[in-house]
Amino acid sequence: MEYTVMDRVVLHLDLDTFFVSVERLRDSRLNNLPVIIGGLSDRGVVAGCSYEARRYGVSSAMPVRMARQLCPDALFMRGDMEAYTGYSKMVTDIIAEQAPLYEKASVDEHYVDLTGMERFHGSYKWSHELRKRIIRETGLPISIGLSVNKTVSKIATGEAKPNGEREVEKQGVLPFLDPLPVRKIPMVGPKSYTILRSMGISNIYTLRQIPPEMMTSLMGKNGLDIWKKANGIDNTPVMHYSEQKSISSETTFERDTTDPEQLNRVVISITEKIAWQLRKQQKLTSCVTVKIRYSNFDTHTLQKRIPYTSFDHILIETAKELFARLYTRRMLIRLVGVRFSHMVRGVQQLNMFEDTPEMVNLYATMDRLRTRFGRNAVKRACGVERPGESEIIPETS
Repeated sequence: MEYTVMDRVVLHLDLDTFFVSVERLRDSRLNNLPVIIGGLSDRGVVAGCSYEARRYGVSSAMPVRMARQLCPDALFMRGDMEAYTGYSKMVTDIIAEQAPLYEKASVDEHYVDLTGMERFHGSYKWSHELRKRIIRETGLPISIGLSVNKTVSKIATGEAKPNGEREVEKQGVLPFLDPLPVRKIPMVGPKSYTILRSMGISNIYTLRQIPPEMMTSLMGKNGLDIWKKANGIDNTPVMHYSEQKSISSETTFERDTTDPEQLNRVVISITEKIAWQLRKQQKLTSCVTVKIRYSNFDTHTLQKRIPYTSFDHILIETAKELFARLYTRRMLIRLVGVRFSHMVRGVQQLNMFEDTPEMVNLYATMDRLRTRFGRNAVKRACGVERPGESEIIPETS
């Protein structure tokens, strides 16, 4: 089978040390100092750190206790996800205003498909001007990579950091990739890296020499995908952000009801269920919508923007608040629904701002039980249907 690089132009934008950069905008005294953001106690986790702290070996997801040992003079701060969400939206709005097709890949990361634009505008010049506008209007440092696909552009951005630009044209893709260590490939995590190193593979050039059939036999489909990326092949499209799927679920009652306790239990149960789906997909949401349909089929919705999260306890309180504001007519209700939208890829950063990992461990344990025994294996007591209540029919999309 022949594998080729498609003729595309893809821009990748990545905000540098995003959390720290936002904090420095709010307090310039933090400039040029080692800054570590996360839980403040030794049991906390590092959510983000400045380049000054990284020079001491500090990295994201590291225990705060270890970070203190490596960089005892660092300034430790608790994160503010609400502020980070606001700045993330500010950057997205600028990109949306100018880009023909863009994807918001995470809180601090975007892709733009510029294929075809080079005939009318210089793609690199356009990208350079977009980056300058983001810096000018937000004050945030941002790095960009421009190349033939998402993988090469993302790697190019990494090589351009901090606060730089890198263009890799089609004929220069392999010379650019070859000397880089294999861990620069986005799909290569700790497990894949260990396997590759055990094979004596340290750089991308060596990985390219391995037959794709061997990579498939050793690591399955994941091995073939890694081999393709090492060869600069990635046909993954840039997904239009406005068309990203939401997660939602609805419950139609067998008998219409006005029972406030039952209605609240259903709202809690629905929200808990789709929050678990959100975490399974490694997504965060920043918009919650609640829908109700009365017995006369009148349908009403209400939504609220929130800081990015995938935590049940935050999403449930938001959904309950919206339902209380929405249900004012006290008529019989036929259907209740909850939807999460404005989603981005990313782990739950908010958990890293906590002093203790108990809440994180609780969620991880519940999700493991659901994965093993089914989504109904663990439920909040307040969301469990009581004996004798009318049957409810869930609908998920």
